[in-house]
Order: sequence, then structure tokens, then C-alpha cells
Amino acid sequence: QVQLVESGGGLVQPGGSLRLSCAASGSSFDINTMGWYRQAPGEEREFVARITSSGTTNYAGSVKGRFTISGDNTKRTVDLQLNSLKPEDTAVYYCNALIRRRTTWLWSEYWGQGTQVTVSS
Repeated sequence: QVQLVESGGGLVQPGGSLRLSCAASGSSFDINTMGWYRQAPGEEREFVARITSSGTTNYAGSVKGRFTISGDNTKRTVDLQLNSLKPEDTAVYYCNALIRRRTTWLWSEYWGQGTQVTVSS
């Protein structure tokens, strides 16, 4: 069983910072990419950032220059540093990973349970 567990959300004032972390647990699997999505109330879930196992990163235009994604292949973790936060960044942030179980050798998408980020004065 593979699980993604997030931590680090909370309430922060506009202009502030937060760091989100996600760890993949389980056994006998490989990770291709890890990343973050977010979903604001009444909105569709949207892509935020991703990092591949080789270190290539991609960001949504709305967060580029403010958010930084980093990963540790050995620890199977991915972090998202959120700086210069705006009220419109308020959302539930979900960790996402493309994982291949060595029992099936098939790539599948996995999601964490989500962590709330609220930006408000």
C-alpha cells in the first residue's frame, strides 16, 4: 500500500510564508514525479508545481517566482516553499505522485489527503 502524507498547512497573513511537505510511504515502488495541486472553494483542482526524479521542475504561472518545489529521492519526499502569499493562494493543497508498483509495473497517480492553506489578515 502506497500513501502520500502531507503536513505544513495553516493560516498566514498576506506576504507571509509557509512550507508544505509530503512523504510517500510503503514498499516496492518507484516514483517518476511528485508535485502539488490546489483546490479553492467552488473551483476546480489546479496544478501548482511538480518535480521529476531527475530534478526538472515546472510551475503554474500564478505561482512562478513565489513558490519553490524541492524533492529528495532517497527520502521520497517533496516540499513546497510558499513565499509572498496572497489571499488568492487560499486553498486545500494536495500532494500528487506518479508511482509504479513493482507488483504490477504499472504507473498510477496517487493523491494525499490535502492540507489547508489560508492567507488572510
